[in-house]
Amino acid sequence: MTSSAARSYLYERHALLVRITHWVNVVAFIVLLMSGLQIFNAHPNLYWGKSSYSGDPPLLRMTAKSAPNGERIGVTRVFGRDFETTGVFGLSRDSRGAWTERGFPSWLTLPGDRWLAMGRRWHFFFAWVFVINGLLYLAYSIASRHLTRDLVPEVKEWRTVGQSIKDHLRFRHPTGEAAKHYNVLQKITYLVVVFVLLPLVVLMGLAMSPWLNSLWPGWVDLVGGRQSARTLHFVAAWALVAFVLIHVFEVIISGVWNNLRSMITGRYRIRTEEPRDAT
Repeated sequence: MTSSAARSYLYERHALLVRITHWVNVVAFIVLLMSGLQIFNAHPNLYWGKSSYSGDPPLLRMTAKSAPNGERIGVTRVFGRDFETTGVFGLSRDSRGAWTERGFPSWLTLPGDRWLAMGRRWHFFFAWVFVINGLLYLAYSIASRHLTRDLVPEVKEWRTVGQSIKDHLRFRHPTGEAAKHYNVLQKITYLVVVFVLLPLVVLMGLAMSPWLNSLWPGWVDLVGGRQSARTLHFVAAWALVAFVLIHVFEVIISGVWNNLRSMITGRYRIRTEEPRDAT
């Protein structure tokens, strides 16, 4: 008669440079998001085209208006349709507790309620931190073959995409030796983030710079104009937020302490089942 015995050991999952760049990215991304929302609040509207003065209705507008009973309410307009969003978007309480017309609430912005100039400084500084840190990670990934070995799916893996989606929806995660490697859905997601979303958010941020536009005139028109670039920057940033939220959720349900330890110390605990004979 045969039974199985549980066994576990620590596996070196993440290199030191991967761990450092990961946590630098965490800090930089949080500050970039919150300072970016501070900048957005100076004009909480999104347009498509070269200018916000073209007369075209905005794709997105966060504002406050008077309700029929005379009370002020927050309103978010998306593609011409209004939604009441009092307390969150359009009208929310500031740090002193007073109702204030603003796009995003004060607790989501840095460095202050309406400190636009400093918000821009924070945003630009951490943007460079984010870019340099990302280039460092990319250079290491190419030099160490981390990119081709761990992130690029093999041909046979593409046939397992459907099953991987089903496994994620059922909260089934790899165990044992399979947990040493990213599954195909993780690989595809990371590649999209690294080579599509991150370059897009950086490039569209640069497209809003008058200095860069004067250096290479006309290139911003390739994406529809500066307001289009601002909209794409906003959308890409929130796509990254969605990725982060899903990523954190997966970290929690697949073993929060084990995943955190692997990103802090590099060591990930692998649990296996070994057969043994029993009489």
